[in-house]
Amino acid sequence: MLLLLTIFCLPLLTHSYKDPHFRGDRNTIVHLFEWKWDDIASECENFLQHKGYAGVQVSPPNENLIIEGRPWWERYQPVSYLLITRSGNESSFKNMAKRCNAVGVRIYVDAVINHMSAENGIGTAGSVANATYKYFPGVPYGPNDFNEPCEITNYDDNVNARNCELVGLKDLDQGKQYVRDKIVEFMNHLIDLGVAGFRMDAARHIWPPNLKEIYSRLKNLNTQYGFPESARPFIYQEVSNMDRDYANLGTLVEFKYGRSLSNVFRGNDKLKWLVNWGPGWGLLDGLDAVAFIDNHDTQREQNGQSLTYKSAKQYKMAIAFMLAHPYGTTRIMSSYAFTDSNKGPPADNKGNIISPGFNSDDTCTNGWICEHRWREIYDMVEFRNVVAGTSIENWWSNDDQQIAFCRGNKGFIVFTNWGDVERDLQTCLPPGIYCDVISGKLVGGNCTGKSVTVKRDGKAFIKLGALEFNGMLAIHAKSKAR
Repeated sequence: MLLLLTIFCLPLLTHSYKDPHFRGDRNTIVHLFEWKWDDIASECENFLQHKGYAGVQVSPPNENLIIEGRPWWERYQPVSYLLITRSGNESSFKNMAKRCNAVGVRIYVDAVINHMSAENGIGTAGSVANATYKYFPGVPYGPNDFNEPCEITNYDDNVNARNCELVGLKDLDQGKQYVRDKIVEFMNHLIDLGVAGFRMDAARHIWPPNLKEIYSRLKNLNTQYGFPESARPFIYQEVSNMDRDYANLGTLVEFKYGRSLSNVFRGNDKLKWLVNWGPGWGLLDGLDAVAFIDNHDTQREQNGQSLTYKSAKQYKMAIAFMLAHPYGTTRIMSSYAFTDSNKGPPADNKGNIISPGFNSDDTCTNGWICEHRWREIYDMVEFRNVVAGTSIENWWSNDDQQIAFCRGNKGFIVFTNWGDVERDLQTCLPPGIYCDVISGKLVGGNCTGKSVTVKRDGKAFIKLGALEFNGMLAIHAKSKAR
């Protein structure tokens, strides 16, 4: 009997780390890369809650090494687990979590627990980093808390990839009880402060049994922030392959998703083949995946496999497809402008991060790109909310670079990557006049952009030019004008 109970409980234990705990009818995590905690709190209240976003991934909140020129990657050079960075201190982090949770926007922490800094120096809280001799008194860690020095040279070799140093970063030995104790203490403190989960940085470089023990010792989420009793933290792990040892522990960030979809919307593959998008393309099961087009790393890759804000039209099309398709838990990247791949966030001459400013059309100033504030993107977040729980129906293609599909009887979207669309298509929606949420929106009963007239049979004449500003058109139940 005990064996049977164990067998039946295992899937439940695994599944418990795959619930992002989105509140209400919301979806999508936005990565507010390098934002300050006070600015995130205001963004939750003033924008995210009103546009239907469900959560924010924040940059690593613990003390990092101060590096000359203040590159973005200094945030991934831990010195201690004190909550003091350029984004703010523990008090401002706690205030952010409280304010965001109060308006139904969850906080997910980018947790850097694989390693400590590669270089010597002083951290953002004033702690010393002696990487040469592996002394980090701010934790404290000493030489015995790290793996023997070696360099990762073969990512496919588990021993090399998990026991050696990633680009010189001092590799912690999570097989040691003391190291696990300090990591669990750090993560549990963040749970106490109201976070909903963690993106596990460099998880591929940590042995799965050690991660399993760390996760098992995490507290349930703090019910003071509106989480249900016994809710487990959402875990999404940075693993660049489909290793089931990690997928059995929590969700994975699905790197192949954005790279493959970027290739399609660049025109290097045909839209028609997206008919079986998902595992049919070699992707993880959607329940195991956090889907994204780009992140802070892939934006800066020299080979440029992933679309970014720098190819705005194709980028918006790829994100629109991601948000229209039911696959995975979706995440949007929100960036600042850069040409130098090492460049840190907008800052003054003392290194203090400059807050984003906002234009009347919701877009950002002060060097911030803020893709999550692009109308086409946040309106597709609403589209995803409206069609939640429905499946893809009435898939259509021109057998080339044009596709369209319904989401149940609640939404319809069409794309062109080549050639004009001028034809009747089945929208699956009740008859009426609907506003295209890509070219405009519904305001006071009128459409500020295109309108689509759906007839009694659910069909509508769709006109979408290949050279238009956007390569897609979308309507849904809440965009009906009359």
